[in-house]
Parts: sequence; structure tokens; C-alpha cells
Amino acid sequence: MAKFGELINSSVPTLIDFYADWNEDNNTFHKVLRDVAAALGNRAKIIKIDIDKNETLANALRIKGNPTFIIYKNGEMKWRQSGEQDANTLISLVEQYV
Repeated sequence: MAKFGELINSSVPTLIDFYADWNEDNNTFHKVLRDVAAALGNRAKIIKIDIDKNETLANALRIKGNPTFIIYKNGEMKWRQSGEQDANTLISLVEQYV
């Protein structure tokens, strides 16, 4: 959990994808996140967190949907949404906090 605090306590927006490996749509989201990361470059951090391997964190954040996307900046949650998102939507959301 301390490491998570370090991840989100950045002046650069951090987009986190909480996912599970058993979700068959996961490969699609890997491509979407690669596109988002390529478009944003060093203006944002993109992180994937497996909810099965990080159950304590997932429970603490009440992650119920798969995937769940959260944007943090300076340690504060700015946006959160469960369910599929396309690359353009994620890019425009993150750019609001750049």
C-alpha cells in the first residue's frame, strides 16, 4: 500500500487500470492502454494493477467492476469509471489533468 501511495502522489496524472487476468477482454485493453501511453508520452503515467494479485488494495478502493480505471493527481482521485473505455476517451480524460 505504501508503494501505491508513491505511485499516485505525483504531479503528473496517473491513469490506473485495475484488471483481472481471467477477463478475456484483457488483451483488448492492453492495446488500448498502449495507444493511450503512446499518445500521452511523459505527460502521464499509465499503470496496470491485477486485482487478484493485489486484493488488499482492490478491497480498500472498493474495486468491483473489471476493468476499473482511476485517474490520480497529487495523491487525489480525480476520476473513476468501471467498464470498457476507448483510447480517445481515456486520452481526453487524462489530458484534463495535465
